[in-house]
Amino acid sequence: MNKEIMKSKHRKEEEKKYLKTRLNKIEGQVRGVSLMIDNDRYCDDILTQISAIEKSLKSLGNEILKNHLSTCIVNEIKNDNLEIINEVMDLIRRLN
Repeated sequence: MNKEIMKSKHRKEEEKKYLKTRLNKIEGQVRGVSLMIDNDRYCDDILTQISAIEKSLKSLGNEILKNHLSTCIVNEIKNDNLEIINEVMDLIRRLN
C-alpha cells in the first residue's frame, strides 16, 4: 500500500497566534453571513460580505505562501532538492 509521507512545518508561537487570529476573524465573518441569511438580509449585502470573506482567505493564503517560499522552499533548494520547484509550481497553479 502506497502511503504518502505527511510533511510538517514547525511554526513559532507568534506566527501561530497571528494565523489563528486571522482565521478567527474569517470565521466570524462567515457566522455573520449566516446571521444575515437568518435575518433575510438583501442579497447584495450578503454577496458583499461573501466577497470580503474570499478576499480575507486569499490574503491569508498569500501570507502562508510567502512564508512557505521563504522558509520551506528555500531550505529545500539549499539542500539541492530542485524537484521542489515543480511542487511549488503545482501549488501555485492550484491556488489560482
